[in-house]
Amino acid sequence: MTTMSITTPVIPTLKARLKEIWTAGDYHHIERYMEHNIRDFYERLSIAPGSRLLDVACGSGGLALVAARDGIDATGVDLAPYLIEKARARAEAQGLNARFEEGDAEMLPFADATFDVVTSLIGAMFASRPDLVAKELLRVCNPGGTIAMANWTARGFVGQMFATVSKFIAPSGMPSPLLWGDEPTVRDRFGAGVSDMTLTRREYILDYPFPARQVVELFRLHYGPINRAFASLNETGRQKLQEELEALWSSSNQGRHGLTIVKAEFLEVVAIRA
Repeated sequence: MTTMSITTPVIPTLKARLKEIWTAGDYHHIERYMEHNIRDFYERLSIAPGSRLLDVACGSGGLALVAARDGIDATGVDLAPYLIEKARARAEAQGLNARFEEGDAEMLPFADATFDVVTSLIGAMFASRPDLVAKELLRVCNPGGTIAMANWTARGFVGQMFATVSKFIAPSGMPSPLLWGDEPTVRDRFGAGVSDMTLTRREYILDYPFPARQVVELFRLHYGPINRAFASLNETGRQKLQEELEALWSSSNQGRHGLTIVKAEFLEVVAIRA
């Protein structure tokens, strides 16, 4: 499956918009409710001791910190400077030797074949030029090394949440991030760069100790794409979006007694660099 291309003149605008989105709110407040999922993803990779790992679009450092705690030589990179600062502070507070650098998934600041494992957990899928992302993930990975991603799918809960938000805002001009959750698209993007690839649909458990209305408020305040969507609307639009998101979270909720537990499908990509 071939994805749409972006003309060169609009790239700086799109990149500025992406940086604005992921600088809005505070993604750490979202990530901390996902830590058990991060550990599960990491453990399925069975990374050998002493391996060099790069986590691309690392957020506030969750996966890299898990790896560093297990003795892996871990590095994280992210577009948002405040998230890098947060990740460094977390590493220092936990006494972990993980490194974090500001950088773009489309132009990673590392030499060829630097890492044994290259990961991206619900992160690089949001970059504006996915074909460049695939090339960069391949470039910095050692031949025979592992590239692993977790990407939301269009049919899953988060895909439905994005579809709800998209009714209220103008198109971004970028290929849909959810194409990273489509098996043929992922195979096409990595192509001959990998010698083997396993694609598995799994479920994130989104677990919050409060009701759906507060979950929507959490995302409105701290999740960049939804924060910016609300900010772009007038009062009537904000109220309508709030109602539709609350309805979606409530209808998908498997929790009881004021808790919110939602299963969100993602595509797990595990590939071997050719």
